[in-house]
Amino acid sequence: MGALTEELRQFLDANRVGVLATLAPDGRPRQSLVYFARDGERLLSSTLAERLKARDVRRAGWASLCVMGHEPPYPSATFSGPAEILTNDIGAATAKVMQRISNAAEPPEPMSDEALAEVGRVLLEITIERVTAANYIPSPTGQSETRR
Repeated sequence: MGALTEELRQFLDANRVGVLATLAPDGRPRQSLVYFARDGERLLSSTLAERLKARDVRRAGWASLCVMGHEPPYPSATFSGPAEILTNDIGAATAKVMQRISNAAEPPEPMSDEALAEVGRVLLEITIERVTAANYIPSPTGQSETRR
């Protein structure tokens, strides 16, 4: 069984943006705002291959994503785990992320790995191993769930 409850899955699916944290070479955290999509117990974000976040993930193999709701009481949770940069078979997943960026009803036509490589795009993948600081996550009963 994974780290995600049904409430956390719904929370992730309802939100499109989070703050990605990676580790810089000196061990200090580096953060950036990213769009993401959930695929099972994985979080996916499309980025450029030479961005610092991609370099950090290649080197450290870890990342976290803090996601926050935009209505009071501002639910939030941080999802972390092993991370890697994917370049093979990423067309459909990249299209899913792009759909969330554009808020479109349907994903765009997936690009080939070659076409994505030509424009320098890769997929940053976090396999959710741990959920922390989960606060005010709505449950099916309408109550808020808090996990630490």
